[in-house]
Amino acid sequence: MTPRIRPLPLDKIHPESTALLVIDMERDFVDEGAPGETPGARGLVPIINRLIGWARAWQLPILFTQEMHRPDRSDYGIELEFDPLHCHEGTRGCELADGLAVAASDYRIVAKRRYDCFLGTDLDLLLRCKRIENLVCCGVSTNVCVMSTVLTARNLDYRVLLPADAVAGVSAAHHEAALLCMSDVFAYITSSAEVTRLWERRSSTHEGVTGSKDD
Repeated sequence: MTPRIRPLPLDKIHPESTALLVIDMERDFVDEGAPGETPGARGLVPIINRLIGWARAWQLPILFTQEMHRPDRSDYGIELEFDPLHCHEGTRGCELADGLAVAASDYRIVAKRRYDCFLGTDLDLLLRCKRIENLVCCGVSTNVCVMSTVLTARNLDYRVLLPADAVAGVSAAHHEAALLCMSDVFAYITSSAEVTRLWERRSSTHEGVTGSKDD
């Protein structure tokens, strides 16, 4: 089965109410041989960077989440029944992956202790303070941290746009299954190309005010 593809509600998606959320693109999930290496994760870097460039051009908030755990394992809960040790605070595994176009002005959601980027963090508070209604989500992994976050976002009434080519799962089967589930009532499944074309009709006015979209 393939994900349900709905037309994007373009009349409700505007630059001033949209943010880009890059989920857990950390060394322990991206690097070769890492404990939580996600197949295809390294190939996401150029795709996510294109989304970052688009977000910067439209002055959207860009947020990077970073899962982190205390070295004494006190905050894992039952996670280690399912996953190997990963993302210990102060280690390279918590660092964002090489090649990501991160800027000092970007927001970081750190000390994320659970799969869900909202649980126990200030993500929701930050988004509401920025008057965000629409979230473009990307990163890893489709069937774990991405899906957990998307479900909560939807239940908090954020409109989620999920470019299928900008996320990767622990396997192709898990990736496709997660997209199928999210496509029902939780997210608009789309592509990075469609996302970056969202406001093309406004681009001439935008460029006249802010300069080239490639700046």
